[in-house]
Formats: sequence, structure tokens, C-alpha cells
Amino acid sequence: MAKLEYPEAVRELVAELKRLPGVGPRSAERMAVWLLQNKRAEPLALARALERAEREVLLCHRCGFFATEECCPVCDDSKRDVTILCVVEQATDVLPIERSGSFQGLYHCLGGKLSPLDHVAPDDLRIGSLLRRVRKDMEVILALGSDVEGEATASYLAEELRRHDCKITRIAQGLPAGGGLEHADELTLLRAIQGRREISH
Repeated sequence: MAKLEYPEAVRELVAELKRLPGVGPRSAERMAVWLLQNKRAEPLALARALERAEREVLLCHRCGFFATEECCPVCDDSKRDVTILCVVEQATDVLPIERSGSFQGLYHCLGGKLSPLDHVAPDDLRIGSLLRRVRKDMEVILALGSDVEGEATASYLAEELRRHDCKITRIAQGLPAGGGLEHADELTLLRAIQGRREISH
């Protein structure tokens, strides 16, 4: 008796969905089936949106945030305070800080955090471009998560930044332990930015 399984096209869709972060085999299968069966799913609209985003969206060459031009709106804004640079793990961490209204400086997105278990080393992050942006009169805020990898990344960056003789601060730990910026509410982020402290030499 032949073994019953999904058609190849469905299996391919499941395989692609499994590549998304936090999506396991069962979740990928449920998503694929929903996309194919639910009248509200509109998979072709999703495909067009993905294609357009892939075609039009790029990373700002200065800070690493999402942009449609060479630079993002923050880097192009002459009213921003160029003496303060806020370092975050991912581009998705920028918007929560912006929405808090607590920060008027510039950003730098690392593109991740150090994680030996996941084979993420300093060369895999945007650390070199960060160090090239830093000047002596700057304050660099390390706005990284409070999990083990975030703390390790902050410690590594602090060591590297000390060579540039800039002021290094870390956001206050108003954030939940083990959590990232994407889960914090605006008030928590406001307090964390305002309560930042300098990292001693």
C-alpha cells in the first residue's frame, strides 16, 4: 500500500515556512494548510508582499535599519543628536525605542548578538561598522537584551569601545530578565533609556 503524504508543492511550502524563526515542523504544517484552505488567507497577496519587500527594502548603510533609500529617515534627519548612538541587537528593536519618545540620537543595529552555540561570532555582526562610527565626544548606549547572549555582547562591545575613549552606557534594567526589547512596553523603555548608567573602566 502506497504511503499517503502531502503533494510535493505542499511539502516545499512547509519546508520554507520551517525556516522562519520559532517555527517548528507542526507549526509550519498548520500554516501551510491554513494558507491553502482558508478563504481569507490570500496566499498570492502574501507572495506579492514578500516579493515587493524583497525587491524594495534594504538595510540603511549607516545604521542597519530598514530603508527604501540608501539611508533611513533617522540617519537622514539633521535634527537628530549625532553625539548619542544607541546600539541595538536587531532592526526591530529601533521602533519600540522611537515610540517611547525618549531618544533623539542615532541608532546602530548589530544584526544579532554573540552566541557561540549558534556559531555567531563578532565578525558575523555589524561591530566593525559600529566602531568606525564612534567618535571621542560620543555617548554609546548599549540597549541590548538582558539574556545571557545580550550580556555577553554588551561586555564584548564595552571592551572594544573603551579603546575609542567614548562614554559607554547601558540601559537600566527596567526590562524583564531574559527578554528582548520587542516585548517591552513604551513606559518600561522610557524608564530604561532615562535610567541608563555609564559602564566604568
